[in-house]
Amino acid sequence: MLHPVLHLQRQGIVPCCASVIQKADEAYELPPYSGHLSPARERTTPVPESLVGRRVRMPGADGAEEGGSCKALCRNLVSQNGLQRETADISQSVLYTSLMGLLLVADNEKEILALGSGRAGLRNIGNTCFLNAIVQCLSHTRGLRDYCLLKSYRHDKFSKEEPRLTEAFSQVLSGLWSTKEEDTVVNPRQFYNSFRDAVPYFSGYSQQDAQEFLRFLLEKLHTEINRKPNIRRPLKDPEQKYARFRISEEAAATWKKHLENDDSKIVDVFSGQLRSSLHCSVCSHYSNTFDVFCDLSLPIPKRCVAGEVKLKECLDLFSQEERLDKENSPMCERCNRHTESTKRMSIQRFPHVIVIHLNRFTTSRWSISKSTAYVSFPLTDLDLGPYGPLDCGPVLYDLYAICNHVGTVNMGHYTACCSDDNGWCYYNDSSVTPLPETQLQTNQAYVLFYRRSNNAITTRN
Repeated sequence: MLHPVLHLQRQGIVPCCASVIQKADEAYELPPYSGHLSPARERTTPVPESLVGRRVRMPGADGAEEGGSCKALCRNLVSQNGLQRETADISQSVLYTSLMGLLLVADNEKEILALGSGRAGLRNIGNTCFLNAIVQCLSHTRGLRDYCLLKSYRHDKFSKEEPRLTEAFSQVLSGLWSTKEEDTVVNPRQFYNSFRDAVPYFSGYSQQDAQEFLRFLLEKLHTEINRKPNIRRPLKDPEQKYARFRISEEAAATWKKHLENDDSKIVDVFSGQLRSSLHCSVCSHYSNTFDVFCDLSLPIPKRCVAGEVKLKECLDLFSQEERLDKENSPMCERCNRHTESTKRMSIQRFPHVIVIHLNRFTTSRWSISKSTAYVSFPLTDLDLGPYGPLDCGPVLYDLYAICNHVGTVNMGHYTACCSDDNGWCYYNDSSVTPLPETQLQTNQAYVLFYRRSNNAITTRN
């Protein structure tokens, strides 16, 4: 028999935390939960469908609640299941005492999350400027930072494996946001060692690409704290040819299927959905493919290799229609053969944080070159709505972090610019200095971190 709080958590009503059970028992002098309930504590019943998926907000926190007070919720559960009359005293019930424990845990978490200024540097331990710059940007990603500092992944993840990389990453964040003023430089060696164990490709102390490091890091963190079990997926999902769905319905079904296997805080914060639309020039058939992304890699117009360009032009180039000849186009679902077609990319689902990679490095047959074009970008109200579903309205983002690269293909250095409540700072390994907004835009900008500033979207696909 499940503990009442675990029972509610699995039904989707409350978040689960080991300390919730402990605090609920201690606060109301219940016997410690040993995994076996006495007959008096086994009176749990299925949660009514009307309450499934609703989050409990405790009394006294922000006033009124979404589902009423804790006691009101308990009465609702009891009355709907016919256990006792609506007027019965439930103050001593296991359900009530367990839910009240949530309030204690919430208060404790608020006390635990005491933040310093966050303006601490990272020691360079041998060509690790790429790591330092990206970690500073992630450190100012509030949702991920708070999640790691509160150690929420310990009770959120499904895997029984130890989250070694996540623990090491959280330890670095703890150092960066320490309230001890004397700790101004943090050594990331343990974190880097854990990362290299997980990704041997980064072994050694040679210079690495910051955006590539970011992708590997987010993927490994996601794997460790995934809320879903590791299930072997089929090589290819069965296709439904000629099925007629609204684009939004097809996209929603694809996203839901993705979350069945991949659901973590990384997904909550960084994951979005791209739509690739293919139009056959022979039969005019449209087909759509939906893919998950954690960053957008934008091309820089060739005419602006060393000139000036706006971020909007890079976005326009990314989403512009591309013509494909027979040799390079996929097979048309209706014609059942390769035909000339057009392809177009758009954003179907917008993430909470969108990471924009300015693809300054291009590879030709014989060499790699770097674009030093000055790409101007808005600090606030970046509108990505025009690159989303039809009539989705404004989708606004504000900039909060930048990863810069200065130098050439063979020799360079990474730094970061990050925003906090007191303005912008320039992070150059162990050195941290305030930075005015007027100095943010340079031709060194490489990876941009934007945070969603509005949430309302309407689509009519």
